Amino acid sequence: MMWIWIAFIAFVLLMLALDLGVFHRKAHVVSVKEALAWSAVWLSMGLSFSVFVYFAYGSQWFGLGTLVDAVDGLTNSGATATEKYLTGYVVEKSLSVDNIFVIAMIFGFFAVPPLYQHRVLFWGILGALFLRGVMIAVGAQLISEFHWVLYLFAVFLILTAIKMLFLKTDHTDPNKNVVVRLTRRLFPVTARFHGEHFVVRAGAPASYESETPGAPMVPDEVVDKARPGTLLLTPLALALIMVETTDLIFAVDSIPAIFAITADPFLVFTSNVFAILGLRSLYFALAGMVQKFRYLKVSLALVLLVVGVKMLLAEWLKLALGKHFNLYLLAVILSILAVGVAASILAERRRMSRLTSR
Repeated sequence: MMWIWIAFIAFVLLMLALDLGVFHRKAHVVSVKEALAWSAVWLSMGLSFSVFVYFAYGSQWFGLGTLVDAVDGLTNSGATATEKYLTGYVVEKSLSVDNIFVIAMIFGFFAVPPLYQHRVLFWGILGALFLRGVMIAVGAQLISEFHWVLYLFAVFLILTAIKMLFLKTDHTDPNKNVVVRLTRRLFPVTARFHGEHFVVRAGAPASYESETPGAPMVPDEVVDKARPGTLLLTPLALALIMVETTDLIFAVDSIPAIFAITADPFLVFTSNVFAILGLRSLYFALAGMVQKFRYLKVSLALVLLVVGVKMLLAEWLKLALGKHFNLYLLAVILSILAVGVAASILAERRRMSRLTSR
């Protein structure tokens, strides 16, 4: 089974290398048209992978589909594995949309130029893949050893959903973040951007590059005071640290959500990876519109609530609905998201009509 893991990780690294090394080798502002095209590419890959899942688990390639899934006590066939993968993919994809709200706030706070936002997201997502891989490995081991951990996950998801419904977290100040404050204490941070660099060396000519071609060369106070050769972080590095920290926080919510659907490590990891890979392009496609989807957070909270309740009632649902009950869960989740998007669009149209009628 190890070979399938090596092959999948190699495929992901190849796609990331092509993304940064070929298609985005030169820093540029990602247009909405380009972002939508890349979103379609990543979405197609994520959905197409379900075909591989169906045949791999159905024919037990590489040992897949031979182990009992700790969540429902069943051995995954091609059909059930595909249902779980698609359900997990939709859940993770929808929860990653909430991450876009926070990323937009981080970029706005640090005034990250659009020219370098893709670079921050690329390295942020690369780190997120590693962190989530570690969390999935630990979570799968915990569930295999202690099945009651699933019920703790369920309660946590329900409490998180209630928190999302009733608590406002839109105006968080990144300067108050513990990680950012600790970073500023441990490392000197430049006062302005230095191109696409996360780290600059004091005294080096490149330290005085402006983030905007043709802009005046204004000396950086932090660079001037530092000893020659001292490594300095730039505001772009702080933005990257905040993106990584944010994803880690969101992973605490999303990892239990996927374990409510399946404890199969391969299905959990692959659905997470494909959902995260499309986050960058999805950000550039939706960053300017996230505020218009006013009911999206409510929809995401309801999704977490449904998944948490499903985790608590998994045994009863399996008896009442049969082994394909994850297919019904997928339908419910898609319906909640569709209603949230539709309600947001209608509310925005009413708001615009009121403004134009004045």
